[in-house]
This record gives sequence, C-alpha cells and structure tokens, in this order.
Amino acid sequence: MAKYKVEITGVNTNELKVLSQEEQIHLFEEMKKGNENAKEELINGNLKLVLSVLRHYRNRNVNLDDLFQVGVMGLIKAIDNFDLSYNLKLSTYAIPLISGEVRRYIRDNQSSLRVSRGIKDLAYQILGFKEEYLQKNGTEPTVEQIADHLHISLYQISNALDSLKEPVSIFEPIYNDGGEPIFLADQLADEKEQNENRDQMILLKKSLMKLKEREKNILIDRYIMGKTQIEIASMLSISQAQVSRIEKSAIRNMKRMMK
Repeated sequence: MAKYKVEITGVNTNELKVLSQEEQIHLFEEMKKGNENAKEELINGNLKLVLSVLRHYRNRNVNLDDLFQVGVMGLIKAIDNFDLSYNLKLSTYAIPLISGEVRRYIRDNQSSLRVSRGIKDLAYQILGFKEEYLQKNGTEPTVEQIADHLHISLYQISNALDSLKEPVSIFEPIYNDGGEPIFLADQLADEKEQNENRDQMILLKKSLMKLKEREKNILIDRYIMGKTQIEIASMLSISQAQVSRIEKSAIRNMKRMMK
C-alpha cells in the first residue's frame, strides 16, 4: 500500500481510524438522535475514503491539501444524506460524492484551454456553409467542397471543428462498482505495455472460454459489462452470496488454467 500513500499536511494517514460496519450503523443511529460527536466520529472514521480518491491525483500538478479539504466536504455531504434504509455501505454512497466534489474543484480552478477567436470564427463559418449546402442540396458537403468554398486546407477544417469540442478529463470516472471509482487515466496504457500483455490476453480469453457457462457469463457481466453482483443476482434469480462464490470459483479456475 505504500505506493498509494497520500501525503496530507498535518494528517498522519497511517494512523487514521477505520470504522467497522457495526460501528458505523451505531454512529448513524446516534447521529439521528442529534449526537454531534457521532457525526464527527463518522467523518474521522471514513477519511480514508477521501484518500482513496486523492491517490489518483498524487502525481498531478494539484495541491493535495486543498483537494483533501474539498474531499472531506463531499464526505460530510454523504454522511448528512445517508440513510441506513438504503441497505448500502457508506463507501458505496460516499465515494461518488467525494469524487464529484474533487472534480468540480479542479474544473473550476484550472485554466481552460484557450482557443483563438479566429479559429472559432472559422469553425462557425464551416458550420454555416454546411447548413446552407444541406438545405440547397439535401446532403452535407464533403470536406474537399468546404475547403474549396472557403479557400482553406483540410487541416484547417479539422483544427477549427476540434476547437468546438469539449475536452474530456483523464480524471473522469468511467465506472464505479460500489468501491473506488475507475478513472480514464487508470485505463490508459502505452503501446509497449499493450504488446507485453498481448500474449497474456490471448491466454486469458482461451481460459475464459473453457469455463462452465454460468461462470463465464458471470465474469463477462462483472468485468466486461460492468454489472454489480446485486444486478447479476437479480437477473439470475439467485443470491448475491451465490454470485460471489461462483465469481471466486471462476477466477480460481482461470488462474489454474493459465499456469
């Protein structure tokens, strides 16, 4: 876990308390009764949820101390709005809120990419010509026709239209299964890594195809389709515990076949 350590000024992250599920339930019940100390204990006992989000930003040009404070605000919102009747763990509910607060803070405080007015004006000229051409001819013009009409290059067309697109943050979560969110940055891999893993992926696919049908389908639903165990259990009319056992058994079988 050392490689995931997040340094926060004035906070010894190694000594942060982690509450058990029973302790959290008790504290939420006390909080309902108006016990402010219970709320404080819940906050302090779940600070590692904030750190689990911040580790995705530890090597970025951002102030982790500021992000920690922002993340704590997200945690407090989660605790204030959490209801035991949800039948969820607090982490399932809190992590998306913490992540959302952090991302909003970064979005609001980072400088936007500045595109020159001339490029944007050209983009609107292109769109205007495309609309006019479509109305007259019933089809959109080709890029060559646009270039010829506006006396510009194909590169200028591409560059101008790209200026109107919204940038996507590599810290945008693309999946959440009730635990730590998976960010786009986590999924980026260079060509060297892809080449090194190609043989392993082929072996993985062959092993998957050798599994029993139910094992194979559950792994596909879990790790390719992104479904939760609860969703799969409902779909198969079995318990979540059964889904968990089948999933673990399938993974063990695949590991054995890949040796």
